[in-house]
Amino acid sequence: MRRWLQLAFLAVAAVIVAEMLLHDHSAPPPPAAPPTPNVDALTAPPAPELSLKRLDGTPVDLHSLRGKVVAVNFWATWCAPCRTEMPELVEVWRTRKDRCFELLGVAAMSGRADTEQMAKSIPYPVLYDEGNEASDAWAVTSLPRTFVLDTEGRVRQVFRGMIDGQKLAGVVDPLLPKSCPSGSG
Repeated sequence: MRRWLQLAFLAVAAVIVAEMLLHDHSAPPPPAAPPTPNVDALTAPPAPELSLKRLDGTPVDLHSLRGKVVAVNFWATWCAPCRTEMPELVEVWRTRKDRCFELLGVAAMSGRADTEQMAKSIPYPVLYDEGNEASDAWAVTSLPRTFVLDTEGRVRQVFRGMIDGQKLAGVVDPLLPKSCPSGSG
């Protein structure tokens, strides 16, 4: 009988230890990869083409946003860091959208129904990259990935991994034009 109790105790202890190791929610998330250095306007490469449709079918072409600073955020519905960073992205967009800033969320590697459901809580434009052509053209190999483009459509910064609003704003704000022409804010 005593032997069975010892084995039962060891089994319960093993299960508890396994649960603790597999479900350690107190551990902080791994740090995001550092962003690429902020590139100056003279050496910044032009952004790749981006022409996708919003979920309602409205086409969006990156060229039509010239004159605005644009952040292009690639994300997926199943990506936990993508979901975590979204509230801060929303805040950056809300506080700058009238100052010649646009944020485009590009849903990649996700099902349409899941994307439509998640997009209900996202106020900025959500584009659907159905065949992942845009992700491939922009060399997106991991998510989230955020590109900041200047008013001429040049890539000035790339954030690999999750970013916070303060870091994004720190890159966007110096690029915003002094005045935004009426109707383009």
